Amino acid sequence: MENRGSFATKIGVILATAGSAVGLGNIWRFPYMTGQNGGAAFIAVYFVCILLLGIPGVIAEFVIGRHSGTNAARAYRNLSLKGPWGLIGYMGVFTSMIILGFYAVIAGWCLQYLFASLTAKINGDVVYVQQYFKEFSSNPIEPTCWTICFILLTHFVVVRGVRNGIEKASNILMPTLFVLLVIIVIASCSLPNASKGIEFLFQVDWSKLSSSVIFDALGQAFFSLSLGTACLCTYASYFNRQTNLVKSAVVIALIDSFIAILAGLMIFPAAFSIGVNPDSGPSLIFITLPNVFYQVFSGVPVLGNIISVLFYFLLSLAALTSTISMHEIGTAFFYEELKIPRKQGACIETAVCMVIGILCSLSFGANQFLTEFIANKSFLDCCDYLTSNILLPLGSFFTCIFLGWFVSKKIVKDEFTNWGTLKSTFYGIWIFTVRFICPVLIALIFLRQLGIIKI
Repeated sequence: MENRGSFATKIGVILATAGSAVGLGNIWRFPYMTGQNGGAAFIAVYFVCILLLGIPGVIAEFVIGRHSGTNAARAYRNLSLKGPWGLIGYMGVFTSMIILGFYAVIAGWCLQYLFASLTAKINGDVVYVQQYFKEFSSNPIEPTCWTICFILLTHFVVVRGVRNGIEKASNILMPTLFVLLVIIVIASCSLPNASKGIEFLFQVDWSKLSSSVIFDALGQAFFSLSLGTACLCTYASYFNRQTNLVKSAVVIALIDSFIAILAGLMIFPAAFSIGVNPDSGPSLIFITLPNVFYQVFSGVPVLGNIISVLFYFLLSLAALTSTISMHEIGTAFFYEELKIPRKQGACIETAVCMVIGILCSLSFGANQFLTEFIANKSFLDCCDYLTSNILLPLGSFFTCIFLGWFVSKKIVKDEFTNWGTLKSTFYGIWIFTVRFICPVLIALIFLRQLGIIKI
């Protein structure tokens, strides 16, 4: 079997792993979740959840991945001397393929809107934008082609390997994403009445705090860092023995959160400038925001078009950093488990995800069976529900139980402290959190999302 490779630099480790977490969840989901949950109060709780669940969960997956130095399925299997714990890794691989399939559909929409913005096909007419999205998403050809294009783009990066593909791409994509985000933030914060959006984002009104806000913040912290997808475990398998797992996890969580805050600064000031609350959920980036961009820059239409182009280019980059990591999970699994060249493993992953992506794309009205797949839910919605509500929480929950209670204490502490070369000041707090706090929080997320508990 060919050499697995590894990350060449510390910055490569940080940017690639942060890229796996930074995606549409930061640029799209975080702002509308903030809008629906009272603004700054939601953000305050979110940061607490990052400390209690996010960072400990990231470190747990890092420990498993680096110690095994192999794909996620084999990593769990190698550490589980007996019992069914190895199934956690297989579940992570399976979950990542489903997510990549339907995620590529949304990412393909971003490419379509980027193309539409470049050709000035989108304007500020509300009815037109709504109709444009409906007609495009239900078309059997265009969105499917864009989905395939995005998966192939991801394949092109991953097939080149860890250093020449993933690391090099991350070293370009992440700084570019940050620069674009800052440009749009400056433009948004320069608008009339933008201060209202900034105030909504940072001025805490504790009267808006509720159990619903707390659980939504907990869920956002969990999903934002890609816990349970096996991507963190897979990337950690490429870390060297000198990588500080704790420091890396903290830096990645901070980058992920900082990008989310910048996304809020990009969207809220612009939305408040024309009296629009960005709490419209999934339609935010494809219906609400095109109207916002063109209305706030109505005096200079070309400027609205430029901002729209930059925004959808930004979204496409954010989506790509995530799809690269999800693709790598399956690629590593196939070429290592089947003992085939990396290129063949990547081709198998691409083919599987293309099938899922095509089915998801056609489920937006192009095919009635897929549109009403189960209980009038589309195939894409079913994939989203299966992964987000069931597989991800289960994977992360059992990871914490497995690492906290069944993996050798010596192995865990050695990885945490880099074999005694780093201080173990926070080890006791971390392992307590992984054993007790994280499983409880994840279980609550799981039960609430299934509707078993009403809080």
